[in-house]
Amino acid sequence: MDNRAGEMQVFLRVVETGSFSEAARQARMTPSTVSKLIGRVEARLGVRLLDRSTRRLSLTAEGRGYYERSRALLAELDAMERDLSQGAAGMTGTVRVSASVGFGLVAVEPLLPAFWADYPNVVIDLSLSDEIVDLYLDRTDVAFRVGALGNSSLTALKLGTAPRKIVASPDYLARHGRPERADDLARHACLGFNFRRSAPVWPLRDSGRIVDRGVTGPLMANNGETVRRMALAGMGLARIGEFHVREDLREGRLAEVLAEAVEGDSEDVHALFLGGERIPHRVRAFLDFMAPRLRAHLAAAA
Repeated sequence: MDNRAGEMQVFLRVVETGSFSEAARQARMTPSTVSKLIGRVEARLGVRLLDRSTRRLSLTAEGRGYYERSRALLAELDAMERDLSQGAAGMTGTVRVSASVGFGLVAVEPLLPAFWADYPNVVIDLSLSDEIVDLYLDRTDVAFRVGALGNSSLTALKLGTAPRKIVASPDYLARHGRPERADDLARHACLGFNFRRSAPVWPLRDSGRIVDRGVTGPLMANNGETVRRMALAGMGLARIGEFHVREDLREGRLAEVLAEAVEGDSEDVHALFLGGERIPHRVRAFLDFMAPRLRAHLAAAA
């Protein structure tokens, strides 16, 4: 029978007491049994975990790594069993979440009351920004990102695809006319972004091929919500994620233009997190709750 968790517990006792005999006393085992157990772990791993002398025990570099990860794993195991025995209502802790402004406002925030109905004692520390955060430096548990992913050691869970649309207010279109083809953008105010990763061009389909059309306008913003609001105010055209303007299109506050020209213009949406399968139980609960609901939200694109 695999009893690696029990072996880890004994190993932690040896390290923390600094003695085979004291660890054996606490575990109600004999010192020779404890010594053989540690030897068996070392043989299986193929590394020495402890340097033994007549006066004291000391950890090797491999032993320190095994100790730290064993301690974290056993703590998570205890937390998982405690949470399961108490039910969802007994789960506690904080989940630090990052999302773009638009996706956070229209997709993540509306789900929080239902999440708290199931997990009333979990705190959500939510930060909204269209700038890319460093999960390590900002101590973020989950980041919802819209757009291409860079190479990293983060685990990425794909939630769906967000098509982009070019929209404007009916008032703007009444004053400036409706663009019918890509070349018409040259005479329109186009609301843009100032991210480092953005460019003042809109890729559009023209006569069956993709062309980059340079655009100019009165606004360069660092978040989609500002761009959306200025489009609603009649300040110009906006190329923006469908999820962000879905209700505006449905209610007639904004109208889509150049629909054929932006066909296929989309961005993937992912949930990024640290730790792969070994993530805190509260973070796993948050992801398990959010992922299917966000997938359904993205799949309902107009």
